[in-house]
Amino acid sequence: MVMRLSVSDVIDRAKNGTEMTRDEVAELLSVNKKGDVSELFSAASSVRDRVFGNKVFIYGFVYFSTYCRNNCAFCYYRRMNNLPRYRKTAEEVLALSGSLKDAGINLVDLTMGEDPFMCADDHSEFLEIMRRVRDEIDISIMASPGAVPENSFEKFRASGADWFACYQETYNRELFSKLRLEQDFDNRLNQKIWAKNAGILAEDGIMVGLGETLEDRADSILKMGYLGCEQIRAMTFVPQKGTPMEDMRPTEPMDELIAIAVMRLLFQDRLIPASLDVEGIAGLKSRLDAGANVITSIVPPHEDLAGVAQHELDIDNGHRSVAHVLHMLDGMGKKAATCTEYESFLKELKAK
Repeated sequence: MVMRLSVSDVIDRAKNGTEMTRDEVAELLSVNKKGDVSELFSAASSVRDRVFGNKVFIYGFVYFSTYCRNNCAFCYYRRMNNLPRYRKTAEEVLALSGSLKDAGINLVDLTMGEDPFMCADDHSEFLEIMRRVRDEIDISIMASPGAVPENSFEKFRASGADWFACYQETYNRELFSKLRLEQDFDNRLNQKIWAKNAGILAEDGIMVGLGETLEDRADSILKMGYLGCEQIRAMTFVPQKGTPMEDMRPTEPMDELIAIAVMRLLFQDRLIPASLDVEGIAGLKSRLDAGANVITSIVPPHEDLAGVAQHELDIDNGHRSVAHVLHMLDGMGKKAATCTEYESFLKELKAK
């Protein structure tokens, strides 16, 4: 008779770097007793502190075009949703990036929908914006343009992209087909591989609460990690008005926190974001307590910028500003990394 391991034993195995099976990962994702959850978070945060210390990286978010040719079932800015959209000029993106750097962020995430204008001529407009941000602002860049052709990645690297982000959302192919309508699973998966082959760091992410099983979630975390992405994330699905999924019951954010903790135990040296795009500033501490070490979706107020999961939450009240986030970090005993520290970290990461 095989003895079943306790939750504490599975947590210890993961914390000590033992390779986990999908069933063990699913068991960790299923914890619901207060004591087990507390133990999981404690183990994850101790691993994070051992690997990264008390330093937290902070990313500014510039969602500069909300036009998109895709029709994702979960996205507020899907092609068929009739709503006001915007597209920032290069000068506006430069000004926003500069103000974020001056405020103390480590990286600017240049995000857009798959805007036909920005995608034209092999993304020449987007590449030019990146070049100018790199040359004139001199800050690390994450490019988040959606899916691009394989031969574009060298151009993205040459234009200044340190990172390329493209979220799979789920590694269940059938579920993917219901979420990212009219898109190819393997093409999206290859985005991360092609980025890494071109010398760009890659970020992948899953969404929690899209109708996946615990086994699906475990499988997605394992595949995302074994793909070798240097930054991995989980975010709670938020139903969006005007989408086929707007009436779907949202999942409690606790499932996202548990996913963050499990990712930290399994892939201890990865960057794992605490996104402000689901619960706003109120969700920052809980995500850091679960093992995250990057704060993302920092958006400057009064600039007519949107978020993704929550396109307005905590933006114009300034709660997602750099100053407010830094104030929150001070109260948690955490310290924001300087740009020099972040650049040094990236240099080591790329050398690997």
